[in-house]
Amino acid sequence: MSKCTNQTNLTWWQLSLIGVGCIIGTGYFLGSAIPIQRAGSSVLIAYLVAGIGTWLVFQALAKLTAHHPEKGSFRTYAKQAYGSWAGFSNGWVYWSAEMLIMGSQLTALALFAQFWFPAIPLWMFTAGFASLGLLIILMGVQKVEQMENLFGIMKVAAIVMFVIIAAAAVFGWLGTDAKTQTLQSPIKEILPDDGKALWLALLFAFYGFGGIEVMGLMAQELKDPKDAPKSGNIMLLILTILYLLSFYLVLKLVPSGRINPNESPFLTALKQYDLPWVPHVFNAILIIAGFSTMVASLYAVTTMLVSLAEEGDAPKVFARKGKWKVPLPAFGLITLVVAASIMIAMLLPDKLFEYITTAAGLMLLYTWMFILASFHKLMSKGWWDRSQTIFALILILLAISGTLLDHVSRIGFFVSIGFIVLIAIATFVKEKRVKPERFNS
Repeated sequence: MSKCTNQTNLTWWQLSLIGVGCIIGTGYFLGSAIPIQRAGSSVLIAYLVAGIGTWLVFQALAKLTAHHPEKGSFRTYAKQAYGSWAGFSNGWVYWSAEMLIMGSQLTALALFAQFWFPAIPLWMFTAGFASLGLLIILMGVQKVEQMENLFGIMKVAAIVMFVIIAAAAVFGWLGTDAKTQTLQSPIKEILPDDGKALWLALLFAFYGFGGIEVMGLMAQELKDPKDAPKSGNIMLLILTILYLLSFYLVLKLVPSGRINPNESPFLTALKQYDLPWVPHVFNAILIIAGFSTMVASLYAVTTMLVSLAEEGDAPKVFARKGKWKVPLPAFGLITLVVAASIMIAMLLPDKLFEYITTAAGLMLLYTWMFILASFHKLMSKGWWDRSQTIFALILILLAISGTLLDHVSRIGFFVSIGFIVLIAIATFVKEKRVKPERFNS
């Protein structure tokens, strides 16, 4: 998942193209290895179901945006629907999700770099990428923002390059240089492990579509905000087709048991062929694209913290800006959290990416549940709206509960619950303080 830049006077098709570049990130390039390994052929069903669920959530957000364009998007809608506690908790849930996603991106970048330098510890790469990203935020992110569309094109180009090379391998155009020449049948077993694998894969499939809430923020830049649903329809159709086609080819070329969660499944599929330059070019694109999204996430969490502080949902000190217009207190807190994530990388290197990705995906889905609840309260008018909301909630709850089936994902689930408990306590304390002030005034 990734971030995108603000533009003005967007047409619906421009937002669709930007959205494709925004959403394709490390959740797809690396995070997809986990469900492919665990679920095998049923990963195709998982991503199709997640695509439908994501479309339903985006429809709710797009309709809210079309009828009530607001700067704060889903945070503002939560506050309008349920009061100040909802805006406060929704903001912090999303901030926590973004921090976890950023940690996931840092870990993914380090794993990509280990493709070339396997002997260097993971934490050294995370420290290096984090330091460089923080330095760019401190200096100003404008130039990086201007290049985000270029990075989005590079990510799409990487997928297209994989599809072309993988298709050539399937049709036997790459010669007989592959270490394994037996092509797999991706759909020979639709529901391995009695469907449990599909259930577990759902969360990671949803994580691969993470970013639609950012498009809700961008929809206010459309020439006509009522075009937001159309934009999302095209975007999600393109994404779903790209995802299913690329995963089908991965499963065709590599048995799911050979997929390593700590390596991009696309690299695993490509490096078995005698094309020495292709895996290295592909890996370089992954690092460049992943770094751009990591920097954008750093910028997003800093901006979100400032926004929370300005609205009284975080200590006012975090809204204070220095002489370079950089919010130094907010930047300092982000730096401390990043440093903590690097320390965690030193302690839990083996399964770190799976832990963080699971927790990040869950926190993101909690935000989506807020979006659906806000839509239900503010706009749901007929049985069709209610049916869509209920169906989307069922799919999300299935994805959340599926994490309890696996001991690694289960840890990520409890990490996310820990965040929710802390945010709930903070929300309770804030509301207790605000009520007497209202009474006295």
